[in-house]
Amino acid sequence: MMKVILDSAQIEQILKTLTGQIISDAPAHSDVAVIGVRSRGEVLAQRLSSRLATELGKDVPCGTLDITLYRDDLNSPQGASQPQVRTTEIGFDIDGKVIVLVDDVLYTGRSTRAAMDALIDLGRPTAIKLAVLVDRAGRELPIQADYAGFKTDAAPGKSVQVNLVESDGKDEVVIE
Repeated sequence: MMKVILDSAQIEQILKTLTGQIISDAPAHSDVAVIGVRSRGEVLAQRLSSRLATELGKDVPCGTLDITLYRDDLNSPQGASQPQVRTTEIGFDIDGKVIVLVDDVLYTGRSTRAAMDALIDLGRPTAIKLAVLVDRAGRELPIQADYAGFKTDAAPGKSVQVNLVESDGKDEVVIE
């Protein structure tokens, strides 16, 4: 059974709130850039970056990070198929920037750790801040979101699925 925990209006409000939090947190005159973790973090990052650009009145670079090769389950014997590696597209220098790393759901913390490893290989940002749409209980690593839209304690056997217009035709978050 699916239960909708966020509808499109709620997602819209969360993005507005996250934008405000990021702006109020960013040190004056700092260079902020947004990088989304493929694939739904990428869509959320694009939305956040355009909102930030509008609010700040300046361009906020946006990139996409593919963490496939950094995952700690990459060579696990349970892995049935070869992972599909997609491209990392970051057309700017991350050195000296405050990077807002965007993902759809923070659960165990493992993909965030992989994303941080991937980012560090690309340069040396001033800071990395984590923004997530859904912060789910069940961390396995000591990683917390700097900006979390919605907190849920979905049961371990459940799946939190984020659907976005750009990839899924509608904005909603469901627990299955």
